[in-house]
Order: sequence, then structure tokens, then C-alpha cells
Amino acid sequence: MTTVERTFSVQLPPHQVLDYLKDFANAEEWDPGTVKCTQTSTGPVQVGSSWHNTSKIAGVTTELTYTLAELTAERVVFRGSNDSATTEDTITVRPAGNGTQLTYHAELNISGVMGKLAAPATKLLFEKLGRDTERQLTEVLNSRAAS
Repeated sequence: MTTVERTFSVQLPPHQVLDYLKDFANAEEWDPGTVKCTQTSTGPVQVGSSWHNTSKIAGVTTELTYTLAELTAERVVFRGSNDSATTEDTITVRPAGNGTQLTYHAELNISGVMGKLAAPATKLLFEKLGRDTERQLTEVLNSRAAS
């Protein structure tokens, strides 16, 4: 399993951060790997809602189905899967002055022999993706606070 975690602050209040993040279709704006993300469930976004996500990382395109697994006043958890990988993204929010401190924790588990062979390279790639996600998510959320 490969993990990455980042903690950073934004200028948007926690309830607005969660309201934005709970809709995983917004990953098109804040996740540098996401190419397209479309809600596949019907009705309002709530625990159990699902999305079809297409990502392109290091030139490799992959598709996963994500589900909103948990939504509280302090965190949102998405679980994604396809035939060869599972992922869990947990974003915790806490008040910080007039804004929010976010902790973004992502876990990736690639199945089989390929997962074991690719683990060292995957960790390096995942660290870069974590840095890029922190930067992009900060920019997006701060721009929402400014408007």
C-alpha cells in the first residue's frame, strides 16, 4: 500500500470546504490527475453517492468508481476501485483562524504482482501527486474565499 498525507490551510471556512469537497465531480478542478469525473448516482450528494472518475497520471489513463463513504462535520472519505486498484481519500477539516486546516490522506493499493513491483516508483509518483494536489486544492479553495 502506498500512502501520502499533507496538512495545509486555506481561507475558506470549514463548512464551505466540506460542501465543496463532498461532490467528487469537483475533483476535475482540484485533483491534478483527474481528467473527468461524473456523478453516476441520482439525487443529492450524500453518503453512498458514486462517481465515474477518469485520471491520467504519468501518461497512464485509469478509470475508477468512487463512492462517498463518510461525510461528517469534520471529514469526507471517498473510496475508489477498479479491477486492479483500490484507493481511499480522507480529507479532515478543522477551523484555523478565519479559515480551515485540511489534512489530506490518500491510500493506494495496487493488486497483484504489478503492485509489488511498482511500489517504489508508485511512492515517488504519489508524493509528487500529493504536492500537486495540495497546491491545486489550496488555489481552488482560496479563490472561492476571495469571490
